[in-house]
This record gives sequence, C-alpha cells and structure tokens, in this order.
Amino acid sequence: MPGSNARALEKGRTLAADGLILDLEDAVAPNAKETARTQIRDAIKEGGYGKRELIVRVNAMDTSWGQDDLVSAATMGADAVLLPKVESESTVHQAEEIMATAGAPDNLAVWCMMETPLGVLHAEEISHASSRVGALVMGTSDLAKDLQCAHTPDRMAFMTSMGLCLLAARAAGIAILDGVHLDLDDDGGFEYACVQGVEMGFDGKTLIHPKTIDAANKAFAPPVEVIEWSKRIIAAHAEAISEGKGIVVVEGRLVENLHVLNAQRLVALDEAIMAMEADSK
Repeated sequence: MPGSNARALEKGRTLAADGLILDLEDAVAPNAKETARTQIRDAIKEGGYGKRELIVRVNAMDTSWGQDDLVSAATMGADAVLLPKVESESTVHQAEEIMATAGAPDNLAVWCMMETPLGVLHAEEISHASSRVGALVMGTSDLAKDLQCAHTPDRMAFMTSMGLCLLAARAAGIAILDGVHLDLDDDGGFEYACVQGVEMGFDGKTLIHPKTIDAANKAFAPPVEVIEWSKRIIAAHAEAISEGKGIVVVEGRLVENLHVLNAQRLVALDEAIMAMEADSK
C-alpha cells in the first residue's frame, strides 16, 4: 500500500489480509517520499489494524532516502522492515546496524525482497544472516526484467529462482511469500498462480489490489476436509503412542510422526485464520 496514499492506509484497517506492506519504495514518487514516511508513522501510531502484521518497505540504502527510512521505521511500531533487492548478508547486517542504533526493539523483524539473480544465488546466506530475518518475499517482476525471461502463466522461467528461495527459507525456518500477479483482469491466471504457490510450499502471496484478497485467502487456507483429516490422525497417533506404538493406520493410510507434525501445522494455521476472522468482526 503506497505510504503516500492516506486513503489506502485507512482502507487497510478493513481488509481481510494477514499483513500489510506499507510502501516507501516503488509505489511512492520521489517527491512524496518524506510525506509517505510521516503518514505511515502516523497511521501505525493511530492503530486500528487489529492482528494484521504491519511491514514497512523502505528504499534501498544506496538511495538518498534509504537510511532515513530505516531510522524512522526502526521505532514506528511496525512488525517488520522489508528491504528491497537484497543481494547478500552484508545488506542485512548494514540495515540491522542502522536499525539497532536508531533504537529498534529486539522483536522488529527484517524481511528481504528476492528480486535479482544475485540475490537468489545468495538466498541461503541471506536467510541465515541474522536472527531478525523473518521472511523472504519473491519479487518476480524485477526478477523477470533481470533474467530477461517471459512472465508466462505457468511461470516456468521462475521455477529455479523460486525453488532456491524456498529451499533457503525452509532451511532457515523462516516464512516465504510468493510474488505478485500483475494482470488484475486475469482472474483465472491469478487463481492458478495461487494454487501453484500453495503446491510449491509458499506461506502466502503478495497482492497489489484488494479485489484479489478473497481468492488468495481461499487458496492458501487449508480446506475443511484437510483440517478434519489432520485432527483425526493427530488423535489416532496420540492414542497409538500411549499404547507404545510409533505408527498407526488410519482409514487405510499409514500415519507416523512426520505426518502428525504437518497435521499440527495445518491445524495451527486454521486456528490462526479463525482468530483473525473473529478479530475483524
């Protein structure tokens, strides 16, 4: 959401989104950067965003706004700072140092945009750069430009990059979000991309318009039947463990601890979604 657009910042309080990226970078014109910074600070201070995570995307540190953005974002009260075009762990360390000097709380996370070939190749070191690093965010639009590839519906040109970033995020135990879908009139293509993201293992998708929120939420939320199955195997496995057994067969399917761990993750996700929905009513 452009930080320079006060109406958008207000609307964010009513959207059924899990998080809001309040932007100081690409969505804000050069002559509106300082206004955007002030408006984002004021909006966060005013509150009213419920349980939505608030992430401030700053300008790159090699721009004339980057350092001031980080200093300001350090104490805004956001949940995370999103760094653009991260290409190495040194970028994270530099940002972390600026934030800490500015008085950032220990729980202020750093999220990293993965949108250049060099960044993708360094995904592992970026993911492990600091305990503050909480998520990777795919920037497929910029990546397409640098790769000189076609942005096709099946996104085959991005599979290597997306896969490398997914591996890095999972190895580091952090979240990873899929990139945006630019064609707002392509409902079918958007839904396909969401399903593809879920199947690949992404935790969510970044969006550029409120009209796409419902479809994304539907795609990334575990289906009712999956939650019911998860609860059944959790209960059955617990009973088996109490009887000294390590595995159990549920409705003809072999269930062991690895299946239970994934089932617990899905149930926890479902509970978090329900809590979010209850909070927004």
